[in-house]
Amino acid sequence: MKENFLHYLWRMKRFDISDLRTTQGETITIQKFGTHNHNAGPDFLNAKIQIGDTLWAGNVEMHLDASEWMAHKHQDDAAYNNVILHVVMDEDRPILRASGERIPCLEIKKRVPLKLVNIYQKLLQNEHWIPCQHHFFNVKELTKNLWLDRLLVERLEQKTEIIEQTLDENNGNWEETFYQFLAKNFGVKVNAEPFAAVANSLPLLTLAKHKNNAFQLEALLFGQSGLLEKEFTDDYPNRLKKEYSFLQKKHSLIPIEGVNWRFLRMRPANFPTIRIAQFAMLIHQSVHLFSKILDVETVKQIEQLFKVELSDYWLTHYVFDKESKSRSKRLGKNAIQLLIINTIVPFLFLYGKRKADSMFKDRALTLLEEILPEKNSTIEQWKVLGMQPESAYQTQALLQLKNEYCSAQRCLECGIGGAILK
Repeated sequence: MKENFLHYLWRMKRFDISDLRTTQGETITIQKFGTHNHNAGPDFLNAKIQIGDTLWAGNVEMHLDASEWMAHKHQDDAAYNNVILHVVMDEDRPILRASGERIPCLEIKKRVPLKLVNIYQKLLQNEHWIPCQHHFFNVKELTKNLWLDRLLVERLEQKTEIIEQTLDENNGNWEETFYQFLAKNFGVKVNAEPFAAVANSLPLLTLAKHKNNAFQLEALLFGQSGLLEKEFTDDYPNRLKKEYSFLQKKHSLIPIEGVNWRFLRMRPANFPTIRIAQFAMLIHQSVHLFSKILDVETVKQIEQLFKVELSDYWLTHYVFDKESKSRSKRLGKNAIQLLIINTIVPFLFLYGKRKADSMFKDRALTLLEEILPEKNSTIEQWKVLGMQPESAYQTQALLQLKNEYCSAQRCLECGIGGAILK
C-alpha cells in the first residue's frame, strides 16, 4: 500500500466517517477536508476540523505509519507546525509538536472497506499493460470520454510549459519561438535536438534577410548544421559551401559542433538533408509563418501552406554526392499532420491562453479532431482493449493516459481508476 491511497480515501471520503475520534478518545467533526497539496508541505491545506470542543483551522498530514513523521523529519520543518490532524493507517507511536504537545491522530485502518483495499492492491500488484486491464471494459463510455477530454487539455498544458518558458526567454517573440520549435519537430524524434541546435544558432532575423533567395537559405541552414564540413564531388554542395563561407563571415555565425546526425534505419524521405532542404523552402515561402498559422482554420489550409517544392538537385538526391531515382521530395501528408499535432496545436492553445482568447484554443482542439488517429504501438494496444479512436484528439488523450497515469500507476488520480474503485 502507498500513502497516496490515504490521500484518495480522504479526498473522496471513502472511509467510515461516523463517530470519528482521535486515538486519545476526543471526538472529531470534519467541516472542511482541505485542498489536496501536490507540492512540498502537508498533504491537505486549509482544513477545518473540530476536535473535542475546539474548532481548528489548518493542515492535515497523512502517513501509513505515524512514525513516518519522524522518518521524513517533519519535526524539523516549520511547514508542518500548523498540522491540526495526523491521519494514519496505524499509530505505531505518538507524535509530538516542537512544544512537546501531542498532535491529534486519527487512525483509519478499521474504517476502510476491505473490498476497496483488495481492488486497490490488485491494481498495484498486477503486471498487465495497464493496471485496470480486467476492469477497463466495465467502465462506462461516458466516463472514459469525459476523462479523455480532460487528459487532452492536460497534455496540451504540459506541452506548452516549455514553449512558454522559451517564449519568455525570447522576450515574447512568437515568430522566433515558433521557428525554433518547428525546426525541432522537423527533425522527427531522432534528429530533433540537432535541428533545434541549428535553429538556436541561427536567428530567424538572419534568415529573414535572405528570405527571397532559397539557395542562400539552404546554405545558411546546411552550413550551421555542420553537414557542409567535408569534401564533395557534386557541384551543388560545393556551391552551398562557398556561399555559406561568405554568409558565415557576414553574420558572424558559429556552426554547431559535435552533432551526430542520424541517417541509419530511417526512411530516406526523413533524412536530415531532405528535412533541412524542406525547412529552407518553407522559410523561403513565408518567413513570418506563425502569423499565417493564426489565420488558418482547417488542416487542409495548413497542408497547403506547408507544400514546398525543392530545388532540382534534391529531385535526384537524398544526400550529397549520391544520385538516386528522380522523385518529388514534398513534405508528406503524415509529416505535416505530425507538425500540426506537435507544434501548431500547442502554439495555438498557448496563444489563446496568453491572449485570453478561447477562439484559438478551440481551433487547436478542432484541428486535432480533423486529423486521423495516429498509428503507433501504444494506440494499437488501446484498440485491443476496445478503444477505437476516431481522431488525433482521442489518440493524444490516450497517449497521455498510458504515459502519465497507467505506466506510473496513478490509478487513484485517474477518472477511470476512480470509477473502478467505486
